[in-house]
Amino acid sequence: MIDTIRELSKKTDEKILMVVLDGVGGLPMDLGGDTELATAKTPNLDALAQQSQLGAVELVGAGITPGSGPGHLSLFGYDPIKFVVGRGALSAVGIGVKLNAGDVAVRGNFATLEGDRMVKDRRAGRPSDEKNAEIVTRLKAGIAEIDGIPVEIYTESEHRFVVVFRAQGTPLGANLSDVDPQETGVQPMTAVAHDEVSQTTAKLVNSFVQQAEAILKDEAQVNGVLFRGYSDVPHFPNFDEIYKLKAACIASYPMYKGLASLVGMDVLDVEGDEDALRGKVEALKKSWGEYDFFYFHIKKTDSTGEDGDFKAKVKKIELFDALLPELLALEPDVLCIVGDHSTPSKLATHSWHPVPLLIRSKYGRKDPATRYTEDEALKGSLGLRKGTDLMPLLMANALKLQKYGA
Repeated sequence: MIDTIRELSKKTDEKILMVVLDGVGGLPMDLGGDTELATAKTPNLDALAQQSQLGAVELVGAGITPGSGPGHLSLFGYDPIKFVVGRGALSAVGIGVKLNAGDVAVRGNFATLEGDRMVKDRRAGRPSDEKNAEIVTRLKAGIAEIDGIPVEIYTESEHRFVVVFRAQGTPLGANLSDVDPQETGVQPMTAVAHDEVSQTTAKLVNSFVQQAEAILKDEAQVNGVLFRGYSDVPHFPNFDEIYKLKAACIASYPMYKGLASLVGMDVLDVEGDEDALRGKVEALKKSWGEYDFFYFHIKKTDSTGEDGDFKAKVKKIELFDALLPELLALEPDVLCIVGDHSTPSKLATHSWHPVPLLIRSKYGRKDPATRYTEDEALKGSLGLRKGTDLMPLLMANALKLQKYGA
């Protein structure tokens, strides 16, 4: 499909704004109740829904729970089964780390371990960025290299950090199992190589975990590390070349900035942290005349879901609703609101449930949906779609696709 869209796409003056409410899809806490979206008071989203087309999106496939990387790749039109990238590379590139051929980057979580190395908290209570930087400094002092392989450790945010193992002549492989069990009450797993070239990497990872636990043994909360998302240098077809768009990313978290950078978007500077939505809105306004596609990312709808905090997730949805009029005031020719996956507070993790999709343009058909919620979206005229359908739909609504065939 990418090759077909590349042939059909054309340059026009219309502007597209894609708002990704990370993990926005949810579930009722009790069967038959309301989801976080349905519970939230969202007068602006409700009014917008009544002017828009709605539907639902499966990012990877029926029953498959997407990670954030595959979810976003799907939204950007890249088949996440074909274009695979580990979270390590996304985070590394997002914080400005250059990866060379043969290097392996891996995303880490600081964690709380107790008793016989049992995982109590996979996110170590979400430490402050300052605490994160303090712990990273300690690890850097103690683990500069392993078996002659240079080890670089970088702070990302809260509980997240990045490790890069630098190849020394012989490439390192990235095909190995996670250390992160993605559940509590069990021990961290041992990294196991799935091919010969990744055996050295597995040894490096397991040694790092052991050394880090020794260094952090006196910490009450941040006393363990969990790894997932190994990756070497990824390559993608250029987003701008496929869609004939000058594209910009407005995001705070390094992983999302990294993914946008890898596909060829310009990553704009945003003042303030993730809670400072004002900085993102100001960045959008400031750059509105310079680009014709904007990817606008909001993270906390996901973080609160991961924390299992239903009320907090409702509040984050309502905060977005309050700033929506400022986005509408820019008068994008096509406005899309969607998620990269569902993160129900009930599960406190990503889930397989389709995410609601909203598209407003001048060329939409009458739509029976009246709210941007999971139930209403399934009533919408767009139906249930694959994630990779989204960019062609946005391009079509912006009149940026030529006719196919005679």
